[in-house]
Amino acid sequence: MSTPELKNWQLEFGGVVLGHGTRVPVAEIEGLGRPAVRGEPVPRPGADGAWPSPDFYKPRTVRIDCAVKTPGDPAAARQIVADLQRAADEPRLRTVGGAVMPLRIKWPGSPVRMLFGRLTKLDPTWADAAHGWVPLDVEFVATDPRYYSDTEQQTALRLGWLSGGGFTAPVQAPIKVTSGTATGQHRPGWVTNNGDLESHPALTVYGPCANPAITHVESGRTLRLPLVLGAGQWVRVDTRPGQAMAVRDDGGTVAIPDRLDTFSLPPGRSEIRWAAADPTAAARLTVAWRDSFIAL
Repeated sequence: MSTPELKNWQLEFGGVVLGHGTRVPVAEIEGLGRPAVRGEPVPRPGADGAWPSPDFYKPRTVRIDCAVKTPGDPAAARQIVADLQRAADEPRLRTVGGAVMPLRIKWPGSPVRMLFGRLTKLDPTWADAAHGWVPLDVEFVATDPRYYSDTEQQTALRLGWLSGGGFTAPVQAPIKVTSGTATGQHRPGWVTNNGDLESHPALTVYGPCANPAITHVESGRTLRLPLVLGAGQWVRVDTRPGQAMAVRDDGGTVAIPDRLDTFSLPPGRSEIRWAAADPTAAARLTVAWRDSFIAL
């Protein structure tokens, strides 16, 4: 299914577009501002005031007051409601822990942003359905309260690529070491998060290789994978909140001794390097991420 193009003041879930200029006009929407936080002030013993505790964001609940408007065509109204229900009932989403779907939002002055979560409420009122008017009470819970870009970025790295230059083959005396590109704009391993929040990437290692280790250079954080991958095998390391795990191509999970949730790409440009045992030089790593934002 192709992704619908959105215009200003429109939202999309499961292929159904809501909002301005659609058959599902929106009267009001809540939950797009600052997410609610968990954490309460702690009273100071024997003193006035309180200590502020850490504030961690709760899941973002988006409430949409809308209605299906299909004058003279109640069957079309029923179909739109059914399409929303079907999207939320997808078994690979509903029955799998951690699985989420995107809610896409287009607001003036900004490209399309995405929230990831689940449709938790879809309550139609059928009293005026015969006239093609079905009010809807919709709630979408974004388990990760951050907004993400509509487009996923990706870069690939082979073993042996050096981001700061290296030897030029064939190697002949005298040996000369190159300094890499002058500006560094095309250095392998450099990734750019154009958002204003850290973004957690998905890292996929393709064999053949053994004991790969992936490092974010600026932070020094490294993920070590104690495994052996044959040709055609792969392992995907997902560091995204609520989905942090490492899964092999056969569905098995991999225990990683390092914390996944601390491996992230800060706003701006940073560098990824990796190493592994691979006598064929055929192994590769892909890094996939979405720019992350605090606001629409």
